[in-house]
Amino acid sequence: MSFEPAKYPMLALAGTVQELRLLPKQSLPQLCDELRQYLLDSVSRSSGHFASGLGVVELTVALHYVYNTPFDHLVWDVGHQAYPHKILTGRRDRIATIRQKNGVHPFPWREESEFDVLSVGHSSTSISAGVGLAVAAGKEGLDRRTACIIGDGAITAGMAFEAMNHAGDIKADLLVVLNDNEMSISENVGALNNRLAQILSGKTYSMLREGGKKVLTSLPPIKELVKRTEEHLKGMVVPGTLFEELGFNYIGPVDGHDVLALVQTLSNMRALKGPQFLHIMTKKGKGYAPAEKDPISWHAVPKFDPASGQLPASSGGLPTYSKIFGQWLSEMAASDEKLMAITPAMREGSGMVEFSRDYPDHYFDVAIAEQHAVTFAAGLAIGGYKPVVAIYSTFLQRAYDQLIHDVAIQKLPVLFAIDRGGIVGADGQTHQGAFDIAFLRCIPDMVIMTPSDENECRQMLYTGYHYQDGPSSVRYPRGSGTGATLAPLASLPLGKGVVKRRGEKLAILNFGTLLTEAAAVAEALNATLVDMRFVKPMDEERVLEMAASHQALITLEEGAIKGGAGSGVNELLMAKRRPVPVLNIGLPDRFIPQGSQQEIQHDLMLDAEGIRQQIEDWLAQ
Repeated sequence: MSFEPAKYPMLALAGTVQELRLLPKQSLPQLCDELRQYLLDSVSRSSGHFASGLGVVELTVALHYVYNTPFDHLVWDVGHQAYPHKILTGRRDRIATIRQKNGVHPFPWREESEFDVLSVGHSSTSISAGVGLAVAAGKEGLDRRTACIIGDGAITAGMAFEAMNHAGDIKADLLVVLNDNEMSISENVGALNNRLAQILSGKTYSMLREGGKKVLTSLPPIKELVKRTEEHLKGMVVPGTLFEELGFNYIGPVDGHDVLALVQTLSNMRALKGPQFLHIMTKKGKGYAPAEKDPISWHAVPKFDPASGQLPASSGGLPTYSKIFGQWLSEMAASDEKLMAITPAMREGSGMVEFSRDYPDHYFDVAIAEQHAVTFAAGLAIGGYKPVVAIYSTFLQRAYDQLIHDVAIQKLPVLFAIDRGGIVGADGQTHQGAFDIAFLRCIPDMVIMTPSDENECRQMLYTGYHYQDGPSSVRYPRGSGTGATLAPLASLPLGKGVVKRRGEKLAILNFGTLLTEAAAVAEALNATLVDMRFVKPMDEERVLEMAASHQALITLEEGAIKGGAGSGVNELLMAKRRPVPVLNIGLPDRFIPQGSQQEIQHDLMLDAEGIRQQIEDWLAQ
C-alpha cells in the first residue's frame, strides 16, 4: 500500500521527527488519530503485531515530540509495540512490508535505523541497556538523554529489577516509562491525577523535595515527619513505593492516551537528574473496539478486514504441534495428579489454554521469568512432582544456567517441551529456534528427542515424562503436523532410531520434522533413510551400521550445524575411527532473517529440492 497524504494530512506533515517537533502542540491529538488509523490500515493488509502498537500511539508521539531523537536515545522493550515508532522515524511508506522477507524488521533493529538504539525481540532488556547508555552519555557530557519504555509484562522479569536496582545505586540520569495496560484506567487517573503528575514532575516540587532532604538530613525527627508527609501526599494517590525504594523518583499513574498531558509531564521529566520513573496507564488495542475487547487474540494478527472487526477463521486443517502438546498435557493430567505444567507467559502460544482451564491447580504461568520457571520446576521435582516446562526454543536460552545447575547436575526428572524448534519465520533473528540441539547436547545426562511427526511427538513427550534418571526434552517446530495417525501412548526404547527405507551407497540420518523432505530425496537418490529420533542418547549402533554398509552419510536437522546432531554423528565416527565421508545439512553459521517458513526453508536449501542439490553438489566434489 502507498501512503495517501490526503487521507492523513497531519501524518503527512510529520514525515520526520524534526517535522513532527515543528507541529503546534494542539495538533498532536489529530496526529495520534491519524497514526492509529494508518497503523490499522497497514497491519490489516500486511499482518503483524497489532494491539500493542495501538496502545502506545500517544506515548510514541509524545516521546518523539519531547526528546531530541535520534540524539536522545529511546529504548523499546521487546518491540511488539514499536510499529508507531517505525512509522514516525522514516519507515512510514514501507510499514506494510513488516515481518516479510526483505521488509521492515518486526522489532527495533539497529541495522535498519539510527532511531532503533537496541536490537530487541526478547523482553526485559531495555532498562539494563538504558543504564549502560545513560552512563555512556554522562561520560560524554553532551546532555544526551535516555528513555526506556517497558510493559507491565516485561517488568516482571528479574533482569528489569536488577537494572533498576543498579540505576538507583549509581544515580543514572535515566527515564523508565512503565506502559501499564493490564488494568482499566480508574477514577484516580483523571484530570486531578494528571495535574498532580505535572506538579510532581515539575522543577519547583523536585527542588523542594531534594533540597528539603538535604537541609533536614541532620534532624532525624523532623526529617521523618517530612518523609511521612511526603509519603502521605504521594502514597495515597501514587502506587510507587517499590520504585521509590529502588532509588527512582516515581510519577504517575497518568493517562497514557492524553497526548498533551504526556508532553507536559515528559518535558518536565526530561530536565530532571537521576533515575526517573513514569507510570502510564494505557489500553491495549486502543481505538479499535475488537482489539480493545480481546487484546490477546489481536496481539499478532494475519491479514484481516478492519470493517468487519473479525479475524479470519483458521482453515481448520491439521492440528499444530502446540495443540498436540496441549492435548497430551490434558490426557496425562487426567490420570496423573503429580503432573505440573509451567509456562513463562506463553499460555496461548504453547497450546495450554484448555489445560489451564481444566486443570488450574496443575498449571503455573510464572510470567516472563524463564530462569525462575526452570528452577521452580527443579523444586517441584525435588518435592516429588512431575514438572513439564513448556517453553520456546529461543526463550530456553535465557535459562541455560538454571537448566545446567539446578536441573541437570542434580539429575532431576524435568521434561522440557521445546516449542518453535527450527525455523520460526516472520519474527526473524531473535526468534528462530536454531540453537537448542547444540546447547542441550553438551549437557551430561540430557535426553534430547526430535519427533518427525505429531504422533512421534506425543510418544516422545510420554517417554520423557516417565524418564526418571534426569532431564529430558522434546523439541518440535512451529506450525502444523503431517496428519499422522495418533497411536495409544507408549514409551519409546531410549536412544533407538528407525530405518524408514533401505537403499544403496547413501544413508540419510534424519533428526526431526524434515523427514518428509528427506523421504522424497531418499526415493530420488535410492538412499537409505533413518529416522534417528534421539539426538542424545544417540543410536550409536545404528550409525556405525550405516557407516559400515554405505559409502557416505548425510545428517539432516533443522538446527544449527555447528555443535548440532550432525556434529554428534561426526564425533562418534571419529572416536570409532570410521573413515566414512559425512555431509552435515542444517542451519548455517549465521543468524537467520525474517520471512515465511517456506521462504527461509527454500533459501537455506532445506526443502526436498535444496537437500538433493546439496547432496549432489557434495558428491560431485
